[in-house]
Amino acid sequence: MAKAVHMMIRVLDEARAIAFYRNGFGLDRVETHRFDGFSLIYLSNAETGFEIELTVNADRTEPYDLGDGYGHVAFVVDDLPAAHRRLAELGHAPRDIKSFLKDGEPFARFFFVADPDGYQIEVIERGGRFA
Repeated sequence: MAKAVHMMIRVLDEARAIAFYRNGFGLDRVETHRFDGFSLIYLSNAETGFEIELTVNADRTEPYDLGDGYGHVAFVVDDLPAAHRRLAELGHAPRDIKSFLKDGEPFARFFFVADPDGYQIEVIERGGRFA
C-alpha cells in the first residue's frame, strides 16, 4: 500500500503563492524548511492530510515553463458558486462553472482557475464521487 502525501509545484513568489492557496482554498502553512538555494513550504488544512509542497528556488527570477504535461490539482468545495465569486473578487479570473455528465447523469460541477504561477486548479462541487 502507498499513501499519497503531497504534490510539489515550483513557484516564483512565495508570499503570492501562499496567499492564493490560503485565500482561495483555506490552506495554511504547516511547515517551512529553508535550505541553501531553495525553500520547501508545506500547505494543508484540517479537512485533509494531503499537502501541497511549494518549492521556491532562491535564484529564480523568471516564471517556470509549465509545458504541455502538467494536468491540475483539484479541490472539493461545499458551495461552488461562492468559491467562484470569492476567487473572482480576489482577482483570479476563474473560468465559467461547467456541468459534466456521464451517461446523461450529473457527474461533476466544476470550474478551473489558474494560480499565480499558471498552474491549473479544478474546483469541484462536493457530491457523488467527490463527496
